[in-house]
Amino acid sequence: MPDIAGPLVAWQRRHGRHALPWQGTRDPYRVWLSEIMLQQTQVSTVLGYFERFLKRFPDVAALAAAPQDDVLTLWAGLGYYSRARNLHRCAQQVVAQHGGAFPRSAQALQALPGIGRSTAAAIAAFCWDERVPILDGNVKRVLTRVLAFDGDLAETRHERALWAQAQDLLPLPAQDMPAYTQGLMDLGATLCSQRQPRCTDCPLQAHCRARAEDRTAEFPRKTRKLKRSRVALTWLWLRRADGAHWLLPRPARGVWAGLWSLPECANVAEAQAAVQGWQGTATPGETFTHVLTHRDLVITPWQFRFSGEAPSAEQLQHRWPGGRWLAPAELDAVGLPAPLTRLLRR
Repeated sequence: MPDIAGPLVAWQRRHGRHALPWQGTRDPYRVWLSEIMLQQTQVSTVLGYFERFLKRFPDVAALAAAPQDDVLTLWAGLGYYSRARNLHRCAQQVVAQHGGAFPRSAQALQALPGIGRSTAAAIAAFCWDERVPILDGNVKRVLTRVLAFDGDLAETRHERALWAQAQDLLPLPAQDMPAYTQGLMDLGATLCSQRQPRCTDCPLQAHCRARAEDRTAEFPRKTRKLKRSRVALTWLWLRRADGAHWLLPRPARGVWAGLWSLPECANVAEAQAAVQGWQGTATPGETFTHVLTHRDLVITPWQFRFSGEAPSAEQLQHRWPGGRWLAPAELDAVGLPAPLTRLLRR
């Protein structure tokens, strides 16, 4: 195994990232919060969310005590809303089962909702110098290139083998674990990019087999890809004369679970049938596409403005249970899907 720990730690301390708001702390709450937010999300996007979360929920007890709607409202726009629900459940378990203190080992952390092996290792390495490897997407790219690891990571046995090799690469002494762990993250985020890696600036260039063999584009290997799908839907956008919108909570599972959204219809004809007999004006909106990880949502907003008195919440709840009329000033108090937020504010 190549000795990458020394040059990586030295590079991180000199050239790595040090000014991020969750760095320079041993507070597991802040480290955990940042790690969950950074999953599949860029640092530039997370910065504002992290500060707002800390202002509203300064510690794990405050987060545990908050209603889930408050958590989802602050999370709106970050995507992958299961992370927010697991974040809330995890905080509640830390308070209820651990007295408000995070368990002090990677293995124990993995028993909490939403904390996988790599996230648990990052928290334990940053907060308690535990000698455990991380293996998120960026780090897989770095290590598979350094090792010229030919195993297909779509197969469990190869993923297991990479974890074992990542363990063998860890530094001694363990006090270097925070810099080593951050160094892998920084290297994957800045130099060892998927396309056009900056190999001449890399501290591991002398150890990288993929560079030596001119094969950096081949790693990591993963043959099984997510199949993208395309789904068309129509939003029925009901508006009262005073500007209030009719919104309802989405199911607990699926896209935007737990957020508030407009009623959905299969097509415009179904939306038209839903408002049959009501007095008002219909305005077909421009169709747009919202891109998710493995699905494209083709959304047509179909707006109906009531010209007189609109049905009451009680009347509409017979068709759309749990819905309510929300004035524009109330929209910031509920969690909305990002495309709906843009639509309503426009």
